[in-house]
Amino acid sequence: MSEPPEAFAAIEANWRPHPETSEDVITVKPPETFAALLDQPAPVRTAGDPLPPLWHWFFFDTIHPQATLGQDGHPANASFTPPLPHRRRMFGGGRLTVHQPLRCGDQVQRRSSLGSVRVRHGSTGWLLLVTVRHEFLVGGQLRVLEEQDLVYRDADDLRSGPTAPPEMTEPAERGPWQLRVRPDPVLLFRFSALTHNAHRIHYDQPYATQVEGHPGLVVHGPLLALLLLELPRREAPDRTVRDFRWRACRPLFDHQLVTVSGGSGGELTAGAAGAPDAVTGQVTLDEESE
Repeated sequence: MSEPPEAFAAIEANWRPHPETSEDVITVKPPETFAALLDQPAPVRTAGDPLPPLWHWFFFDTIHPQATLGQDGHPANASFTPPLPHRRRMFGGGRLTVHQPLRCGDQVQRRSSLGSVRVRHGSTGWLLLVTVRHEFLVGGQLRVLEEQDLVYRDADDLRSGPTAPPEMTEPAERGPWQLRVRPDPVLLFRFSALTHNAHRIHYDQPYATQVEGHPGLVVHGPLLALLLLELPRREAPDRTVRDFRWRACRPLFDHQLVTVSGGSGGELTAGAAGAPDAVTGQVTLDEESE
């Protein structure tokens, strides 16, 4: 195997961004907006209501000036974004530990730091793997711990043109808990707006297909992770999520009907018909309440 590109090796050896701290207040409107996107009633209505796990992603927004965005819509030099030219970014997965839920009205401090940075060779070429660690504290007490795995690769390793989308077929059921979502362009646009995500692969069809070589608009990795956790939230509402691990294996697109499957044993998957699982997860729930 050849040596990794010089830029990749230099980042692995020397890039160490400083930790950062930010604050936000948990309010009603962002979770209400996401619930509406899924045609669900709002789970957070008043002070003290618990925020569902991972729904903190709708807070702590950093608003970047338009001039600081790169060609792909991402900030060119955002915190914890490696200084890699001509990069392509993917959400690779993550881990979540909930000591106590965040609640509506909480003043939350988020402490962010670099967990790790490493280079490895994948099926499409060299990858730069970055793990970012977030601690969420209320009154100095750690409530939630999250690690996000982000994958970067060189644009030259991607396909130069679009591929034909597969035909739509009905996915098979693979567990007692089931959720089906059609991620049409309107849903993807609304989720991008909610999370202040300007990455063009989620709403700009010509860019997604002609520049990055996808067969359609790409479903957000964080959206798929949230859909995995919708299963225990809806099917086991009296049980509390304590730990959640998820991994993105391959992308899903707006022309595919997404099926999320799982059960009380904790294994969760999301995918489309006729293809391997796109996202897998494992959730640990508290014992059922008396």
